[in-house]
Amino acid sequence: MPLLRFVDGEGQLLAEVAANAGEVLLDVARLADVPLHWRCGQGTCGTCKVRIRHDGPAQPVMPSRKERNVLLRAGLIDPAQAGAESWPDISSGWRLACHLPVGEQDWQVLCPQD
Repeated sequence: MPLLRFVDGEGQLLAEVAANAGEVLLDVARLADVPLHWRCGQGTCGTCKVRIRHDGPAQPVMPSRKERNVLLRAGLIDPAQAGAESWPDISSGWRLACHLPVGEQDWQVLCPQD
C-alpha cells in the first residue's frame, strides 16, 4: 500500500495518507481532507494540478488526450508535449489529480496553493 505525502509549495507536510494502487489521486485527497484545489473533478478545469516525486525507477507517463489538452490550455505544457502519447517520468511535470491513478510506490505530491 503506497504512502502519499502531500506537501504545499513550501514543502510543508499537509497530510500523509496510505492509499491503494489504482485509486484516483483526487479521490484519495478529498477523502483525507487534503487542501488540494479542485473544481470539476472531471478533468476539464485544470485546477487539481499536482507534481509527483518518487524514489522508484522512472516509468513512462501516459496521460490521456483529455488531460494533455487541459494542461496545454492551462499553459502547463507545450504543444510538442501535448502531442506526445507518453512523457518521461520527471518531478517537474504537471499532472491532473482527477486523472491520475495512484501507483505502486510511495509518492510525494506537491499541491500548489495558487
